[in-house]
Amino acid sequence: MEFTWLQTFITAAECENFRRTSEILHVSQPSVSIHIKMLESELGMALFLRDGRRVKLTAEGRRYLQHARKLMEVYESGLQDLNAFQQGYDTKLCIGISPLIADTILPSVLKRYVKANPDVEISIKIIDSEDIEEAVLNEDVDLGLSCLGSTHSEITSQMLYQDKIVLVAPHDGLDFEAAPPLDEKEVLLSNYLLTHNHPGYWDDLCKRVKSRYPGVRMMKVSQIHITKRFIAEGLGISFLPLSTVRRELLEGRLLEVDCYSVDIPDAHTYALTKYNHGKQKEFLTYLSGYRF
Repeated sequence: MEFTWLQTFITAAECENFRRTSEILHVSQPSVSIHIKMLESELGMALFLRDGRRVKLTAEGRRYLQHARKLMEVYESGLQDLNAFQQGYDTKLCIGISPLIADTILPSVLKRYVKANPDVEISIKIIDSEDIEEAVLNEDVDLGLSCLGSTHSEITSQMLYQDKIVLVAPHDGLDFEAAPPLDEKEVLLSNYLLTHNHPGYWDDLCKRVKSRYPGVRMMKVSQIHITKRFIAEGLGISFLPLSTVRRELLEGRLLEVDCYSVDIPDAHTYALTKYNHGKQKEFLTYLSGYRF
């Protein structure tokens, strides 16, 4: 049996058209027909019913499709492993990372890590923090870097570091040295407070702000990079992890507001693992050595 036959069969099963299959696989339509006939001959059963220009799977074809996909997965996994070996890799490490961590923490650390560990093949999956626990549990990734910890009995949750949260407002156009500091009460009551751009602290923080300033207006914005853009455009203010706005504060594009009346929590970054294997431990040790 040829794996090209399986690939042709899987593609034809998905699009139900031999002509379209030939276009996707960049082969001639007669070649598609030959591959299917050879596979049917090998298996001793018909896999498709012909209906004019379209084809449909037979009952046997539907049943065999799941096996064909598994065979292709094993074949392609073997090729990937051999290619990695030829490139000098002897270890694979798949990391599930929240969008926030991928945007702020990971790039500089990963650049140093791959340079120091050329034998490790790294793959990155961007996954929302709420879904990283499940990805680790199902072994879709070797470890997860999340804004949320885990209490699952099979998952080890290690806090890597905590990040100060600051109240951030748009630049007011005044000279930094001459202008008076922004007033917390005025800023909170005269702007929309953009919330829920981080999965870890907003529910509790909203209660604290509302308790101190009942008249504050809130608007949920699900992503921090969008929140920063909104603040820069004067659409609101927000409590954000310092690591996410350090550059904007240094460049004067955003302003930090001293906040004395509200008890502000910290943001945390957690490492989630199911197994305590060597490469996971080594990467986390390397990562924990950096502060952001």
